[in-house]
Amino acid sequence: MKRLGILKYLSVFTLPILAYISFNSTGFLTFLPVIEAFFFIPLLELFFKPNNANHKEEEESELLQNRLFDWLVYLVVPIQFVSLWLFLNSLQHPDLDAVSIIGRTASMGLLCGVMGINVAHELGHRKHKYEQLMAKMLLMTSLYMHFFIEHNRGHHKNVSTDEDPSSARLGESLYAFWFRSIINAYLSAWRLEYDRLKKKGYGKLSWRNEMLLFQITQLMFVALIYWYFGWVIAIYFVLAAIIGFVLLETVNYIEHYGLSRDKKGDRYERVMPAHSWNSDHVIGRMMLFELSRHSDHHYKASRKYQILRHMDESPQMPTGYPGMMILATIPPIWFRIMNERIANFKKSLC
Repeated sequence: MKRLGILKYLSVFTLPILAYISFNSTGFLTFLPVIEAFFFIPLLELFFKPNNANHKEEEESELLQNRLFDWLVYLVVPIQFVSLWLFLNSLQHPDLDAVSIIGRTASMGLLCGVMGINVAHELGHRKHKYEQLMAKMLLMTSLYMHFFIEHNRGHHKNVSTDEDPSSARLGESLYAFWFRSIINAYLSAWRLEYDRLKKKGYGKLSWRNEMLLFQITQLMFVALIYWYFGWVIAIYFVLAAIIGFVLLETVNYIEHYGLSRDKKGDRYERVMPAHSWNSDHVIGRMMLFELSRHSDHHYKASRKYQILRHMDESPQMPTGYPGMMILATIPPIWFRIMNERIANFKKSLC
């Protein structure tokens, strides 16, 4: 992993390349990005051992100084919008069959989740306004701009507690979690923004209300697509966006399932590596800009993706993110495997 340096993260761009093929093909070939993400990658990870090696301090310093790591995630922004344009144009072909439409929409949905929301997550934690703007632009392609507020100001504060809509409870199925998390995270973002405005002395309907601005921006974006491509293609775009944020919520589910922080008096204990599931499986790490090293991300959210660390104190996933996402769709098997891991992990802490 270390020897490959920045080159390993170029692997994520296989998805838009396959999506391009999808948007210019019919039938089976339109599902190529989905097949790569949820068949080939999970299969490959069965043959590669997790790599828990960390960079030394001097190596971290060099990695942070290398601006190519930043430009790589910046590059995702134009690629995502070009991919979206190609997707929308591809649906104008009059002879498209239902299978091809589904395949192209699923492929765009995958890009919304992996290229869009995942990279927006990385950029949304950055300090520079231009990076945060890029994060919001990417989130717009999944109609999930409220994630910028709820994730940074809500999830990172309340993770692994009952106050966090994005933390899955022990015994909660993925499907129940989807509804609870999607609805409550949206409502939480409104409350967080109201609280921020109140502290600054502004009203709820102030032009400074980011949630209000996000809704207007997203409605205008859909309206623009409707105006240029028509209502049918606008619906396909909305479906792709839904796939994107459902993928995000599936990732949220596997990242904190069954883990909880103890409450001491009126306050919860500090967020520690033990409150997030970690995966060192190399393929998933490369394809998701190290998102699966999630324990370190929650321990120190400002750490850039290229220097995220393995944490010995964190619970470890049995496979990488794509495999875990597939596993989560089968609740009986998920509960049997993960509930036992949680019990064993808790014993190890005693």
